[in-house]
Amino acid sequence: MSEHQVEQEDVEQEEAEPRPSAEERRAWQAAARRLVRQFPDPVLKNPASDVAEVDDEVRRLIDRMTDVMSTAHGVGLAAPQIGVSRRVLIYRGSEEEGVRVLVNPALVERSEETEVDTEGCLSLLGGDLSVPIERHVRVRVAGLDGEGQPLEIEAEGLEARIIQHEVDHLDGVLITDRAPTEERRTALRELRLRAG
Repeated sequence: MSEHQVEQEDVEQEEAEPRPSAEERRAWQAAARRLVRQFPDPVLKNPASDVAEVDDEVRRLIDRMTDVMSTAHGVGLAAPQIGVSRRVLIYRGSEEEGVRVLVNPALVERSEETEVDTEGCLSLLGGDLSVPIERHVRVRVAGLDGEGQPLEIEAEGLEARIIQHEVDHLDGVLITDRAPTEERRTALRELRLRAG
């Protein structure tokens, strides 16, 4: 996903792991289209409501989101993407890491340094559409964990990008809203042609 030069160890590890086949990728995209709300669903464009209390209902929501993200092979998911307008997001920075939960997340600090990289979204053709997006390289986010305890995360690189992407969902913002003008036009044209 990243345009940055990958360290040699990462390249060797990546070469040792089999890449998903085109058939597997199509199956994941089909699962995302079936389980995740797709553009132009209005829930994706409306800001989500704060969670008053992390109770059993919110924990069930987190479990459901985790199942959907896993089935669709995503790296992050926000509650509005499954039709629930609550400020809850989950993500996993890598296969080795467990799923992280952020309830009522707020970006409290952003680096001045930014970088452009391509991003896809499970809500845009099941992840089959990607556009270049400029994001802050490092962020600090505060919120609650899945048990309702205060939490603060300092993230950089891919983790920071995922968090910013999912917080955007909670604010009713899609990657097409952040894309440069020409890429935005092209992406919206593609969505209209293929979303039907």
